[in-house]
Amino acid sequence: MDPMKAQQLAAELEVEMMADMYNRMTNACHRKCVPPHYKEAELTKGEAVCLDRCVAKYLDLHERLGRKLTELSVQDEEMMRKAAVGSG
Repeated sequence: MDPMKAQQLAAELEVEMMADMYNRMTNACHRKCVPPHYKEAELTKGEAVCLDRCVAKYLDLHERLGRKLTELSVQDEEMMRKAAVGSG
């Protein structure tokens, strides 16, 4: 595959994954923090604080998972390299 096409595909996948993460976060935090029947047009202070905390936790967890998955991927690559050297 052409390196430019591969880079473009990777960028498109990243945008798609970020959009999916944003949509999941929005839905999860809205369900958790905002009651289904609105009483006021604006968020209450409690709802706003809940949303702020929910988003912060969601993004923190997403970052931690990303780091762990990267770490596991690097370990897998090292094991595959060692296995290839050992059998070759």
